[in-house]
Amino acid sequence: MRTEQVRFPEEYGTPSELMEWEDVRRRLVEAKQFWFAFERPGRSPHVTPLDGVWFEDKLVYGGSPETLHRRLATAHPKVTVNLPDPWKLVVVEGEVRTTSFSPAAAEEIAALLNAKYPEYGESVFKPATESPAVHPRRIRAWTSFPKDATAFVFD
Repeated sequence: MRTEQVRFPEEYGTPSELMEWEDVRRRLVEAKQFWFAFERPGRSPHVTPLDGVWFEDKLVYGGSPETLHRRLATAHPKVTVNLPDPWKLVVVEGEVRTTSFSPAAAEEIAALLNAKYPEYGESVFKPATESPAVHPRRIRAWTSFPKDATAFVFD
């Protein structure tokens, strides 16, 4: 992963410092909601909040394969995900892929989801060795626009 300044039109200003990846990663780990925008050809994007966990530099989420968001991700895997706070911006641009996890990692992901979303009931999330996950290409983040606007580019 490499870090770079986000480029803006001149009148917006130029970033003067770069954020630390650990600060952005922590926000992704702690986030309770993730707003996904899925491509829907011929129509407006499908935007929906989804549960998930940031795990091994991927956003692991779920839902029935019959849901619109899962069907769209299968047909058009490029996705954009935003955290809800516009003043502490984090935007993940990437691709949804069915991702394989070891049984131990699947157990850990289920435990993280159950701890994060207790309102759904005890142990509602079961270990899954395959889950949809957003593999990031680029993450933009800032806390003071444009001063610390930073892009994290995943190669």
